[in-house]
Amino acid sequence: MRLLINHTTVYRYDHAPSFSAQVFRLTPRTNNSQHVMRWRVDAPGTMSQWTDAFGNTCHTLVVDDPPERIEVRAGGEVATSDVKGVLPWEKGDLPVEVYLRQTGQTEPDAAIVDFFRDHENALRADRIKGLHALMEALREKVDYETGATDVLSTAAETFAAGRGVCQDHAHIFIGGLRALGMPARYVSGYLSDGDRPEPHAAGHAWAAAWVPDLGWVSFDVSNCTSGTDRHVSLAVGLDYDTCAPIRGVRSGGAEDEEMEVRVSVSSAQQ
Repeated sequence: MRLLINHTTVYRYDHAPSFSAQVFRLTPRTNNSQHVMRWRVDAPGTMSQWTDAFGNTCHTLVVDDPPERIEVRAGGEVATSDVKGVLPWEKGDLPVEVYLRQTGQTEPDAAIVDFFRDHENALRADRIKGLHALMEALREKVDYETGATDVLSTAAETFAAGRGVCQDHAHIFIGGLRALGMPARYVSGYLSDGDRPEPHAAGHAWAAAWVPDLGWVSFDVSNCTSGTDRHVSLAVGLDYDTCAPIRGVRSGGAEDEEMEVRVSVSSAQQ
């Protein structure tokens, strides 16, 4: 499948800040499941490209005298393949043991640990089958509800509330697996939804679990599926914080900042 992706973030200020510096993780990598045919990131200011410890392509943008409107645009065309959600470990990747480390967003409480331990025997008997069963059980336990959480919400808070969005499902799944000694990582990206004519309001996120002798297997808990050719990954990391599409600091403008995000994913003509 060939997917056209456009991701626009617009910042508006009544009183423009005097300085702005941002880090973007808005560039997908070519791997077994996707081939980046063309891609570009555009923004006003001075921009430099680098690679972080997780192998993600990043850009740093510095704007010394920001205007009252800053627009960041990323997008291009990606050819995807359905690899059943499986990606092998690649040369240069961090050791999988790194992804056993809990963070403030993934740290499970006793309720999450108990929930995952109920599935431990099934995971030992058949890792893949057990992971799919666990994904389905978690999706039944935590409803998908926009607006119920924000980017600062933790796995424990979301699990207790019983509702959240894709990043919350990923954090709970990752934190619970790590508590069982199974490496798991966070994946940010996009999802093509051919059933909806309107563009997506935001990007997407899912988890990937390390399965020995197989590789990284993705689990999109919100949609109860492994990765397909409708998924495009942007970045991997320990949690949302290490994968955030845009992070930054500024001097001034905080009290009146408005942000608008527009994401569209559509199929290209074959």
